[in-house]
Amino acid sequence: MNRPASRSEPRLLVPSLFFIALVVAAVGSLGAPLITSVATTFQVSLASAQWTLTITLLSGAIATPVLGRLGAGPHRRGTILATLAVVVAGSALTVLSLPFAWLLVGRAAQGIGLGLTALMMGVARDHLPEERGAATIALVSVASTIGIGVGYPLAGLLTELGGLRVAYGLGGFVTAVAFLAALRSIPVPPEGRSARVDVPGALLLAGGLFLVLLLASETSLWSQHVCLAVVLAALAVLLLCTWTAYERRAKSPLVDVRLVRHRAVAVANVVTLVGGVGMYLLLTLITRYAQTPRSTGYGFGLTTFTAGLVLVPFSLLGFIAGRFTPRLRERIGAPLSLAGSAVVVLGAFVLFAVARSNVADLLVAMAILGFGVGSFSAAMPAVILAVTPQSETSSAMSFNQVVRSVGFSLGSAVGGLVLAAGTDTGHLFPTDVAYTTAAWIGAAATAAAALTTLALARERTAAAVR
Repeated sequence: MNRPASRSEPRLLVPSLFFIALVVAAVGSLGAPLITSVATTFQVSLASAQWTLTITLLSGAIATPVLGRLGAGPHRRGTILATLAVVVAGSALTVLSLPFAWLLVGRAAQGIGLGLTALMMGVARDHLPEERGAATIALVSVASTIGIGVGYPLAGLLTELGGLRVAYGLGGFVTAVAFLAALRSIPVPPEGRSARVDVPGALLLAGGLFLVLLLASETSLWSQHVCLAVVLAALAVLLLCTWTAYERRAKSPLVDVRLVRHRAVAVANVVTLVGGVGMYLLLTLITRYAQTPRSTGYGFGLTTFTAGLVLVPFSLLGFIAGRFTPRLRERIGAPLSLAGSAVVVLGAFVLFAVARSNVADLLVAMAILGFGVGSFSAAMPAVILAVTPQSETSSAMSFNQVVRSVGFSLGSAVGGLVLAAGTDTGHLFPTDVAYTTAAWIGAAATAAAALTTLALARERTAAAVR
C-alpha cells in the first residue's frame, strides 16, 4: 500500500482529526438536550422545537455521501475547510437574536459538518503509517460517537447558567477552533486523485434519506396519519431502489455499490444500522427516565444538566474502549470484536431492563453502553476498509456514517413510539413498564446484531482454514 512518507505528517494531524470529529458530533447533538429550552425561548411547540435536532440529522445524512465523494478527489482539503466554514456560519446563526426559522437554518448548516468524519478517516489512511493510521481511524470513529455524550452535559450546564444562546455559543466557539486546526494541519491529498459528484445519484439518495429520516423523526405520522406514512415509506423505498439501480450503471457513482454489496461490508453496514438503533434507543430511555419526576412512582427528577452528567460514563468508557479495541482486534479479528461489542451493549440493555432503582444503576448501564459502543465504533472501520481501496476510503466510510445516522434516528423514533404507546390517556409520562418493554426490544435487536457478526466471524475463520 503506497503512503506518503511519515516525515511529511503535520505534527498536529492526529489530535486535529480527533478534535474535528469530536466537535462536529458534539455540535450536531446539541439539539437533543435543548429542545425544551428552544420551545420556551422561541415560544414554539415541542414538536417544532424537535426540528432543531431533526433538521441537523437530515442535512448531515444528505451531505455526507456528497462530501465523501468530494473527499476522494484532489480537493479534499478545500472541501474540509469549506464545510467547517459553513458550520461556523451556521453556529453564528444559532447565537444571534434571530427568528426561529433562522435557528433551523443554522442547525441545518451545523448538520453538514457530520459528513466530515469520513473525510477525517480518509486523511488518516492517506497520510499516516498503516498501523498508526488504523488506530487513528478507530479513534476518529469513536470520537463521532462519544461527542454526543460530551455535548449533552455541557449544553445542559450552559443553558442553566446563561440560557440557550450561551449553549449554542459554545458550539460556535469550538467549531471556529476546529476550522483553525484544520487550516493548520490538514494536508493536501496524494496526487492522481479525481472525483466527480454524481448529481442525479445525489438527488435520488437525498430524496430517499429525507423521507426515511422524516418518517423516523415525526412519529406522529404513524400514530395520526398512518396512510400518509405508508405512502411516504413506499416512496422512500422506490427512491432508494432507483438510486441503487442507477449507481450500478453510473460511470462515476456517488457510492460504489459494488463495495457496499461485498458480504463483509454489507454485514458491517447492517450491524451499524442495528447498533445505531440500539445506542440511541438506550440513550433516549435513560435520559428520559432520569428526568421523569419522582411523583410518577419512578424516575429521579433530574435537571437537564444533571441528567446530562449521566452520560459522562458513556463518553469516558467509550474513549477507553476506542484505545483498547485496536489491539484486541489484532488478536481476535474485527468481526469477532464487533460481536463482542454487541454482547456488551446487550448487557447494558438487560441491566436497564431489570435494575434501575437508583441513579447508580443508570450510571453503570451508561458505562457499559459506552464501552460497547466505543469498541463497536473502533472495530467497524477495519471490517469495511479491509476490502476498500485506499482512494475510496472517504466514500465507503461516508456511506457507513449515513447508515449510522439512520440508525440513530430510528432508535430515537422506536423509543418515542414505545413510550408514547405506554402512556395512559390523560397522563403526561409513560408507565414504568413501557421502559422495560423498550429495553427488551433494544436487547433483541442487539442480540440479532451479535449473531450476525458471529456468522461473519465464522465465515472468515472457515475461509482462512480452506
